[in-house]
Amino acid sequence: MRKVAIDEVDIELSPLGVHSVRRPVSDALGTEHFAMNYFELEPGESFSGGLHTHHDQEEVFYVQSGEATFEVADEPDSGATETVSVGAGEVIRFPPGQYQEGSNDADNDEPIVGFAFGAPASKHDWEEIESVLHCSECGEETGHGLSLTDDNSFEFDCNECGNVLSF
Repeated sequence: MRKVAIDEVDIELSPLGVHSVRRPVSDALGTEHFAMNYFELEPGESFSGGLHTHHDQEEVFYVQSGEATFEVADEPDSGATETVSVGAGEVIRFPPGQYQEGSNDADNDEPIVGFAFGAPASKHDWEEIESVLHCSECGEETGHGLSLTDDNSFEFDCNECGNVLSF
């Protein structure tokens, strides 16, 4: 058994700089088959930083307070998204392969406090994540594979032409 207070879990931020508070609770608890991250999102911040999917993991988001906006798509195309609002006390689930991006709209007056849960593993398999980005080489929006570099930054590889973007 392990017990931890959320505010005692160290903050770990995305290399993309898209949120100011992310606490990897599953790391602090030592889980192996379940991911749990606590978030506080100020207006204009997001959970992930872009439309993406996990081909090997389902995700559930619980909004404790505030209202999150999710863009959802069944294909790697931000022009084909549906917008879904998730308010305090509500949850939303994304199956493996469904594209999503959750954020706190810039014009909201209050922060979002919530949790992201993932299974069946406590850590991402970076090779199973696909992000939707504009490719300067292809000249259009395409799916990109994602990898985490040794210096803790992200590298995105265009699935169409192989062009590499680093953040």
